[in-house]
Amino acid sequence: MSFQLVLAEFVRRLEAAGHEGLRPVHGMVFQTLRTSGATSSELADRLGVTKQAAGQIVDDLEKRGFVERLPHPEGGRRRLVVLTAKAREHLAAAGHVLHDLEAQLSDRLHASGLRVPRAELAALVRTLSPDALPPLRPLW
Repeated sequence: MSFQLVLAEFVRRLEAAGHEGLRPVHGMVFQTLRTSGATSSELADRLGVTKQAAGQIVDDLEKRGFVERLPHPEGGRRRLVVLTAKAREHLAAAGHVLHDLEAQLSDRLHASGLRVPRAELAALVRTLSPDALPPLRPLW
């Protein structure tokens, strides 16, 4: 429930900042592609969805100008999905919103004698998945 509440507030603030129409799954896609891109198959593996679902997400984001498909550096029929400047602007705005939200939550919790359990949650992820991060498993 905590995650849902924080996510809902994050989305509300991001929309208020003028970044409307994207769902949390789109942010997960952006995070996955932000370094060097990925193929649709690689994206499907990282998100824990079917190749068809990943392809539909990529099609939608491409039509909206957030990603583009480029020839794969290794050749062949594969295409590399990469972020556009529009997606990178969204990521930057989302980062600012998230950091502001986390700081405000931290201040409010600190006033109550509590703290944001970031280190504990990170340790939990490392304990439960020591070799590699699990798929992001988007919430629809």
